[in-house]
Amino acid sequence: MFLQGKTAIVTGSTSGIGLAYARAFAAQGAAVVLNGFGDPAAIEAIRAELSAASGAAALHDPADMADGDAVTALVDRTAAALGGVDILVNNAGVQYVAPIEDFPPDRFEAIIRINLLSAWYAMRAAVPHMKRAGWGRIITTASAHSLVASPNKSAYVAAKHGVVGLTKTVALETATHGITVNCISPGYVWTPLVENQIPDTMRARGLTREQVMNDVLLAAQPTKQFVTPEQVAAMAVFLCRDEAAAITGANLSMDGGWTAA
Repeated sequence: MFLQGKTAIVTGSTSGIGLAYARAFAAQGAAVVLNGFGDPAAIEAIRAELSAASGAAALHDPADMADGDAVTALVDRTAAALGGVDILVNNAGVQYVAPIEDFPPDRFEAIIRINLLSAWYAMRAAVPHMKRAGWGRIITTASAHSLVASPNKSAYVAAKHGVVGLTKTVALETATHGITVNCISPGYVWTPLVENQIPDTMRARGLTREQVMNDVLLAAQPTKQFVTPEQVAAMAVFLCRDEAAAITGANLSMDGGWTAA
């Protein structure tokens, strides 16, 4: 349990990839702050599970990732309650699929706020704590769409490309402070985010559910398999190890070969 004594914030962590991150960090002894919406009883069950696994604190903070001040407050509350912020995982994300001429401006702006601006606010708040400690790990869930584009995803692709530039910049700014800053870019992971975009893609492209699954989603991945949340979380855990201290400013693809072409 090499993360004993460390505190991790994982945004968007009440389900999907974020929950897998939280479980993986707790399994290594970290105190974990969950973030996200959901059924209160279900979230409490997850919180109790994480605390039992880690032997450390596990908290839930419902901060709204669309609100920059709320993101900053989440980091500050964590530092006050748990003594610091050692690991920050920017994972909160939303998606909407439509041709640009039909894309609602409010949806575009919400995607940019939640997928990109929340990461900037969180990093801005967390870096001073990490500098004082002389150690930190910042990991952002990007996407294969941080490297390539797909039709009808103008907001998501723009946000994910932006996350990579943000990561590289903050990595350079913190390189002499024991802090690493990296992205993980999965291909299609079977999560509620992916499942929920299937109806939009069906409507935008005039396809059936099966056609979206086989001819749109998995068509991009040469392995013809979804990435699992646990695989992504295992990469994040590795990035926290001393053996990964030289990896910073990187965008690490986990996409079944999607972006190899």
